[in-house]
Amino acid sequence: MSSRGIEWYDRHGPGLANTYESLDFEAAHGWLLDLLPERRGLTLDVGAGTGRDAAGLAALGYEVVAVEPSASMLREGMARHADARIRWLDDRLPALDATHRTGLAFDLILLSGVWQHVAPGDRPRAFRKLIRLLNPGGVLAISLRMGAADPERAMHQVSRSEIEALARGHGAFVERCVESEDRLGRRDVRWIQLAVRLPDDGTGALPLLRHVVLQDAKSSTYKLALLRSVARIADGAAGLVREDGADRVSVPLGVVALYWIRLFLPLLSADLPQSPTNRNLGGLGFVNEGFHRLLGCAPNDLRVGTRYGADLGAAVHAALVGASRTIALMPAHYMTLPNGRPVMEAVTGRAGRAPSSLVIDEAYLRRFGELLVPANLWRALSRFDAWIEPAIVAEWIRLMHGYAHRQGRKLSETAIAQAMHWSAPERVVAEARQRAIAVIESGQPLHCVWSGTRLSKDRLDIDHCFPWGSWPCDDLWNLLPSTRSVNQHEKRDRLPSAAVLNSARERVQDWWRAGYSLHANNPIADRFFLEARSSLPLIHASDDLIAVEDVFDAVAFQRLRLKENQQIPEWAGRTT
Repeated sequence: MSSRGIEWYDRHGPGLANTYESLDFEAAHGWLLDLLPERRGLTLDVGAGTGRDAAGLAALGYEVVAVEPSASMLREGMARHADARIRWLDDRLPALDATHRTGLAFDLILLSGVWQHVAPGDRPRAFRKLIRLLNPGGVLAISLRMGAADPERAMHQVSRSEIEALARGHGAFVERCVESEDRLGRRDVRWIQLAVRLPDDGTGALPLLRHVVLQDAKSSTYKLALLRSVARIADGAAGLVREDGADRVSVPLGVVALYWIRLFLPLLSADLPQSPTNRNLGGLGFVNEGFHRLLGCAPNDLRVGTRYGADLGAAVHAALVGASRTIALMPAHYMTLPNGRPVMEAVTGRAGRAPSSLVIDEAYLRRFGELLVPANLWRALSRFDAWIEPAIVAEWIRLMHGYAHRQGRKLSETAIAQAMHWSAPERVVAEARQRAIAVIESGQPLHCVWSGTRLSKDRLDIDHCFPWGSWPCDDLWNLLPSTRSVNQHEKRDRLPSAAVLNSARERVQDWWRAGYSLHANNPIADRFFLEARSSLPLIHASDDLIAVEDVFDAVAFQRLRLKENQQIPEWAGRTT
């Protein structure tokens, strides 16, 4: 949507609000009701305006991301429809950059009276962006406003045939087309309403992954290591990833190398062969002096947000240099499409010398370069990692058995299982507990974020906002003070519902400020924001200052991701 069109709605939005709200959701979209997803999942309302349709979908039990570029309309919608099931987002077509950064996928995407505001030259990109946000089997519902274009509102002519052609070009089809008069009684306006269905992922990402994992020629486990590294990043460090144009995402090559090292440390420590000739750390290009010095480290010692002194920092830096070079020269170069082009392009940087005090953050990790991953492949890894990673692991184990057989030895299944297990962060809440006790001892009130009960030391427990068993994360933002009864007997291993999380907003933010001294410039505050940048969506690593409110909003979007991608059961709050 153009700036001129947004400015028009900023000026006229409040006056239009009552008109828009006079028509309820079912009256406006009766043509669509029987096509709404049976599963009460996640929906996207693009150009949400005053939130009438978002509120209608929320009332039917769906969770909604409501996107609106006009500040005036956004304020109006948030004031009129303050429903915890609606997450408001300032974003616009054709790019929908912020929406894509959430990492979410939707069963229904609604564009009601929006397409005419997208310039014809921007529509192919806009449609591509929308389709990429749609789940397989999902519906893109578009209402086309037919009538004279209004230049003042930056409106353009639209047509059914254009939507049909765009749908065909993305492996989708128009399932329903309905024409109707204007429900608001405007004689010069009529509507064409289309439901576009995406029958499968429409991208070729899953067949490509199956080919690389199961069929592509492999002289070592490197290709599988690269895929698994990127899959793990998609699951736990997506906040470090940036869009690169329309079709790719940019992953810091340093974080790929970091995860690569984490994968190989236990394998090589157990003398498990990674190529037909590999034995006792020999024959692998990335195993340099720095890697050797890390053999005594636990994998969890190598993660984003960690600080190192000069000696260990130099070893980490050297190991990252070796791993990033190997990734660029080997698997990223030889993992190719049928046309010979690389599936993922590695662009090396200049890492330079190890800093005297090393902090693993995005700025440092990007010094090594970047890995450019096709957007469709990245989304597949983000959404389907629970299915993809076991296939990668199974093929990796098969290769190691084959290499060992050529070397005349037999591998221990127990050793393989232990070495192939991804070592998640240890479940450690001691620091958060100590800081909560310090707040209590200072005389400041500290409350259970879920119940509002004032906490004493003997009633204090530390809860993982997002359950450890489903998403292991000990980042400071994820550790919240709670009563023992709520944490252990009520919420347990469930996600807070949208309403529960929203009701806890002020208590969560008060805890972050008090517990981690976010008002001061100190290492614990730096760590809090660094972890949030790395693991949560919609927080720009380039931002010098991040508001606590922005971190909470990012937590709310991450809750949606976990609910949709992992189907984690929800906790609806206290029942007594």
